Amino acid sequence: MIKHLQTIEELLQGFTVLKELRPHLSEESFLGIYETMHREGYEVHALFDGEEVVAVTGIITLTNFYDGRHIYVYDLVTKSTSRSKGYGEKLLEYIEELGKEKGCVKVTLSSGLSRVDAHRFYEEKMDYEKASYVFRKTL
Repeated sequence: MIKHLQTIEELLQGFTVLKELRPHLSEESFLGIYETMHREGYEVHALFDGEEVVAVTGIITLTNFYDGRHIYVYDLVTKSTSRSKGYGEKLLEYIEELGKEKGCVKVTLSSGLSRVDAHRFYEEKMDYEKASYVFRKTL
């Protein structure tokens, strides 16, 4: 089952998995940042195996000149003890279907350079193309 997490209790349940991707966050900082992101359209969705959250995604629907209307995936993580069971694939397929329902033409994401296994998953298993590099500068 995949569910859009909305209550604080649901969000904190999803945070237990999201923290594996974002270890610098505490529950308090997560909820604080989530409030701002949520006002901007950010959503958290989780895949459950029974009552347990096993994969989480954080997404937003955006429009720009180069990707048109698209879903941008900020976060996609499967619980470390539940990897290689197809949960990431199911969650990404769900995102793609959600994008179609919302009139999107693409799903876009950024992945850290060190996440070689994730890149292989996106490119080889899910048929995503490596389209650019992301550059950033701390101010």
